[in-house]
Amino acid sequence: MRGAIVLALIGVALGGHWLDRGGLRDNVDGEVSLVDVVYFTAVTVTTVGYGDIVPVTDRARMFDTFVVTPVRIFVWLIFLGTAYTFVLQHQWEQFRTRMTRRTLKGHTIICGFGTGGALAAQELLRIGHAPESIIAIDPLQERIDEATAIGLIGIVGDARSNAVLKAAKISTAQALLVATSKDDATALVVLSARQLNDSIKISATVRAQENESLLTQAGADVVINPVSLGGHLLARSSAHQHAVEYLRDLAASDGQVVLRERTAEGAEVGKALTDLRTGLGVRLIRDGAPVAAAQGSEPVVKSGDLLVEIVTVAP
Repeated sequence: MRGAIVLALIGVALGGHWLDRGGLRDNVDGEVSLVDVVYFTAVTVTTVGYGDIVPVTDRARMFDTFVVTPVRIFVWLIFLGTAYTFVLQHQWEQFRTRMTRRTLKGHTIICGFGTGGALAAQELLRIGHAPESIIAIDPLQERIDEATAIGLIGIVGDARSNAVLKAAKISTAQALLVATSKDDATALVVLSARQLNDSIKISATVRAQENESLLTQAGADVVINPVSLGGHLLARSSAHQHAVEYLRDLAASDGQVVLRERTAEGAEVGKALTDLRTGLGVRLIRDGAPVAAAQGSEPVVKSGDLLVEIVTVAP
């Protein structure tokens, strides 16, 4: 578009000079040809001219003053804007990325910035994650451009490579979200990530149901099959429409209710899971596993337990 604008502006100047070529004088041979007009237009649009061809009539001088001079200014502004966008801004983004990565700790890495990865990033931003605390990795430059456009740190590369994961500071990362387009690539990313950081929380999407257990064995903490999950919700929606809508509401951070996981507070130790004052307690996690209720009794909260609760979001 910028190139088309430049050509259109030059075309206006060229057409005006050609129509009023009688107002120009060639100090070399005294004749103004088409080549002379093209040459004169080029040098007057890009510079102020060299004096070999000059306007001699008032109309030609007014055309150069009120048409060619603004064209010259606009063309230079377009050139400078293009240089900033493709050179200076790109260099600045690279510099900012390098400086930010050096001090990153407790950040989140998203491998694969397609539809799933982009939606995951938007959800992280909605629940309060800072854009500079999220790194997006994808082999396609245009997807990384989309990530950096919303403030994320972008790395163009293959997340299956240890060098790329190290560049994303996986050793100090808190969470890894793997949303590649192929299950085999997802498995390799999970294996590499678990080897580089044995304590990082890894969540991955999978397309084939038979690969869910393989990803768990590879080191993924959470494996999500969007196809299987979508099928379950689709089947349930035929008889339980409002229940499915409630589940969908729970999954998003911008709904009326939201699922939240937190560590039990001191005042809650010894109480039943259903006695939480902050929300509706639905699950108790102890030593990484859900606590089952005893026959005829509610689970009792102990120190260090994780609580999963449903909280109503204030309008």
